[in-house]
Amino acid sequence: MCLLAVVSTVLAVLAALVPVPAFARAAGTGPGTVIARGDLVPASTLSGAAEGYRLTYWTEGPAGAPALSTGAVYLPRGVAPAGGWPVVSWAHGTTGVADACAPSFGDVSSLTREYLDTWLGAGFAVVATDYVGLGTAGVHAYLHGRSEGRAVIDMVRAATSVAPQLSRTWLAVGHSQGGHAAMFAAHEATSYAPELDYRGVVATGTPANLDQLFPLGGPGFPDLGLTGLTNFAAYVVDGLRVARPDLPVGELLTPAGAAIVEDSEALCYAELADRAGTVGIGQMLARPLDIPQFRDAIRDYLAVPTTGYDRPVFVGHGLLDRTVPYPLGAKLAADVFANGQDVTFRTYPSAHQVSLTQSLPDVIAFARAHI
Repeated sequence: MCLLAVVSTVLAVLAALVPVPAFARAAGTGPGTVIARGDLVPASTLSGAAEGYRLTYWTEGPAGAPALSTGAVYLPRGVAPAGGWPVVSWAHGTTGVADACAPSFGDVSSLTREYLDTWLGAGFAVVATDYVGLGTAGVHAYLHGRSEGRAVIDMVRAATSVAPQLSRTWLAVGHSQGGHAAMFAAHEATSYAPELDYRGVVATGTPANLDQLFPLGGPGFPDLGLTGLTNFAAYVVDGLRVARPDLPVGELLTPAGAAIVEDSEALCYAELADRAGTVGIGQMLARPLDIPQFRDAIRDYLAVPTTGYDRPVFVGHGLLDRTVPYPLGAKLAADVFANGQDVTFRTYPSAHQVSLTQSLPDVIAFARAHI
């Protein structure tokens, strides 16, 4: 833990969560209630699945009100064990915020296919939320921790309500944006869905501690040489507009920044990167972000909890990650460990995407140890 302890001193701990307002639910909108089942497009099927289909189900949106999400269910080949297939609730990485970017509608990368097929081959069913606003009404609030985490949990509720082959025993598993969502799901899995049998979380390439870095932004912010930084900033700012309409987010942006944020709602990740070109954070921002109102809002929006986990946590990160730099993941593990939580931390000698597949032997062994 020496490395973790050193990294842990780099940034201060600011991972406090603020509850969102409670909303009364209309009949038939309970968390995990399925309202539709449909076929997957060929691009979103998995070769390792005996069966796959899309569900539309109720969960919670970024303002705390009932909202719809879609997601895919993938069943392994063979005969389900007694009690049903254990479930991996997969939280996907960044694809974008437009409906066309929803994985269950076809945006499934070859890397993700390989990863999920390995889980299926290991005897786990996979359920995979798209998150609220990806494929459903409204705009997806990118990296809004609470709504993404609840979509991950409610996907398990939805799938187990329609698939008798599934066990209620499950794990949250995610990479990149999905690692962030999986940690939020893990933080309240047993209290939010006590009827399920939650066993642990796997979070790799997780963009933690961003609440401590965003306030450093402002006009003239230098190019750090990180992959996709303009995209991520645009998606987060756009998500803040959705989750916190009371904030004057537009006042923080230059005309160039405002245009990129507007376009982000219609463009998936690669398309937005082409659209942004060489525009950096310093050209997007009209004023420094180190103001109390923004600092508090961004912390409430995306700060990953570092305590309060009642099941084991696995954190993995690539040492050569230029999308989510290694110190962010290492500090997350260090803080969780320092708070007395049951955490396993693994480092991989690779970049952001490759670390996903490199982690497979470790994460499947972790899952089997806790199922």
